This record gives sequence, structure tokens and C-alpha cells, in this order.
Amino acid sequence: MVTHRNLARGTTRRRPGLGRRRYVELRSRPVHTGTTPRRRSAGSIDAVKLSPPWRKALLTLHVITAVGWLGIDLVLLTLGVAGSNGADPDVVYPATALVGQTVFVPLSVLAWLVGVASALLTPWGLVRHRWVLVKLVITTVMLGAVLFALLPNLQAAELGAATPQDARQGLLAAPIVSSTLLVVATVLSTYKPWGRRSGRRAA
Repeated sequence: MVTHRNLARGTTRRRPGLGRRRYVELRSRPVHTGTTPRRRSAGSIDAVKLSPPWRKALLTLHVITAVGWLGIDLVLLTLGVAGSNGADPDVVYPATALVGQTVFVPLSVLAWLVGVASALLTPWGLVRHRWVLVKLVITTVMLGAVLFALLPNLQAAELGAATPQDARQGLLAAPIVSSTLLVVATVLSTYKPWGRRSGRRAA
């Protein structure tokens, strides 16, 4: 052993006859402290670590898209109720088609992508916590329903008074279900129940 480490004082004594350059090289080497390397957390990307400002920016975008998703959903629900209560179908249903196709559908995709990114790029992880996993399932089911069930009804609503009856019913039922699920997802985000799947708490 070339050098002797004084653990009590934290110093390194130079061995007699050791060259200065070699001594400096040995002096600059990191000392093993016995710490365990940080484990890769399940459902998160350790290779990409966001700085606190970027994490706050991502969180802000996540909140904005989630609130916008719920807000536009309530607008569609209001239009659906108005249409079922006898409002002018040539006004209500084209407006529903316009809001739904230009705002709600793209926002649904964006909100889902931002939510997944917020889980992957932060210590929460995507599958580490049960409430995050449940939220992922809820929003994924919602996104599939928007793209494959609601979107055809929105396209049919462009017909106005000629909108088929089943499409009208779908335009009323879909916002009721999706609004309820979004409220459940919001409650999960607020209370964060059930703890971690791995038994450790996120930093």
C-alpha cells in the first residue's frame, strides 16, 4: 500500500521516497466511502434527471393540461345536456363537434403524454406507487375511449339536426363518464393513497 490514510484526521501522509507527481496522483484519487450505489427505481428513468426548475415546469404543464382536460370535458357535458333538453341541434351539435375535435381530443393526447412524462422523469415513477399506477390505467382507458368511441360521435355531430340519436346519446354519456374518472384521478393526485409498491417512500 503506497499511502497511509489517517481515518480519524482525514489526512494522507506522503511515503518517503515517493515522487511528488505520483503523490499528487494518488492524493487526487477518490476514496471509497462504503456507500451503496443508487439503485435504478422501477418506472423511472435514472439516465434523465431533471433539475428542480425543469421539474417545476413539467409539473406546471401537467396541472395545466389536466385542468384543461377536465374543463373542456365539462363544456362538452353542458352542450350534451343542452342538446338533450331541446336546445337548437343546429347550434349545439356543431359547437360540440368544433370544441371536441379541435380542443378536447388533442388536449386528451397531450395531457396523457405529459402525465406519463411527469411520472417517468420524477422520483414518483410510473409503477412505483399504486395511486400513480391507477391514474395511469384511468387516463389510458379514457384516452382510448376518446379516440375510438367519442371521436366518431363528434364527427357525426357536424350534421347538426341530422345527428343520429345514438350519437347524441353518446355525446351526453361520454362526458359524464370521463368527468367522473377525471375527478377520481384528481382525488388520487391530492391524497396519494395506498403507499408505495416497493415499500419505500419517494424522495
